[in-house]
Amino acid sequence: MREPKVTAATSADMQIAPVPRISIQAFCETQATASAINRAAMDRRMSKTHLKVNMGGAGAAMEAYRNSPTPNLIVLEGNGDKSLLLSQLDELSEFCDPGTKVIIIGPFNDIELYRELVSLGVSDYMHAPVDAIAFVASVSSAFAATKGKSLGKVIAVLGAKGGVGASTIAHNVAWGIASQYASPAVLVDFDQAFGTSGLNFNQDPPMTLTDVLSLGERLDAAGLDKILFKCSEMLSLIAAPAVLDRTYDPDETAFDPLLELLRESTPNIVLDLPHVWTGWLKSLVLGADEIILVTAPDLANLRNCKNILDIVRAARPNDALPKIIINMVGAPKRPEIDTKDFVNAIGIEHTATIVYDAKLFGTSANNGQMLAETDPSSKINETISVIVKSVMSKAEPVKPEKKKLLAPLSAFFARAKGS
Repeated sequence: MREPKVTAATSADMQIAPVPRISIQAFCETQATASAINRAAMDRRMSKTHLKVNMGGAGAAMEAYRNSPTPNLIVLEGNGDKSLLLSQLDELSEFCDPGTKVIIIGPFNDIELYRELVSLGVSDYMHAPVDAIAFVASVSSAFAATKGKSLGKVIAVLGAKGGVGASTIAHNVAWGIASQYASPAVLVDFDQAFGTSGLNFNQDPPMTLTDVLSLGERLDAAGLDKILFKCSEMLSLIAAPAVLDRTYDPDETAFDPLLELLRESTPNIVLDLPHVWTGWLKSLVLGADEIILVTAPDLANLRNCKNILDIVRAARPNDALPKIIINMVGAPKRPEIDTKDFVNAIGIEHTATIVYDAKLFGTSANNGQMLAETDPSSKINETISVIVKSVMSKAEPVKPEKKKLLAPLSAFFARAKGS
């Protein structure tokens, strides 16, 4: 019954769905449990909830709700007396509004107690001490719209500075997930004014991200299917309109319906984010399951990279840090910061470095191809594969089928025998 210890490294693998906008009140017996729940409240997946932590356990809860409405979720910590806990739950049920859910925390590692509590309508029983991420997972399981469904992973790709190749990395990562892992992926180009996804895939989708925004809360699975443009069997695209006849300044929550639908329908969602800092972009970055931060080895990139990492560290205490990609290394005649010095300055190890190759990247962009399609022999493709593998967790690439070299000879001898 005891929850396993969850770390930032394993948090992303758990794929916990964001918790909807609900009210939660916790009534704790111990300061350790209260502290764990307060840490859970800081998690990005709990950002929409209104959570209040009280002391006093089930007794305090009964006093609080005798003449007051109950929240969406009540969290109760037991004090060690099973019979008292069960009787308090029975009494509390008389005050609970319909639809209120309950999570119990207690010191008993007891499967029979768990079954009894679930039979009484309790959503979950957690064995103390409680881990913050395990608590988030429990709340998510009770309320998430994706309950019982596989949950897609959101991978946000952004540049520390404009022009560092973040879009190219995003496009090739999405293509790599679809082609190397044979796993369905959707690439969303959020640079509405200047996005290059249509050009880089040599496609001209009839519907774009603007159509997503025009539907707003009315966006549903059927509407999303019409907007998604299939680039290949496994890769779909939501392109940017890339026109300047209007300005683009959506609300901070404008893309929430899109992300919720994509999480429910697609295993991998890659966000190609522009180099801006707005409410909606910050929300997308901090709400992603994985962040890929693309940078170049110069001073401005170093400063921006550190600033972004500071924001991410503070807002995502339970998640792994972004994967750092140092791009354009070795550009001729350009002074640059040594990779080791760059990494030491930002304080985290980088995932990959990509050497400067103007011909490969330029030809790829002009031909509307991915890097591996333009030059399959380039070692940069191996680096892209490393980046793709870093966000695919425990998944393994799909091995290409071996060609049956003897098949043509067998067919030849069969025809000869028949003649």
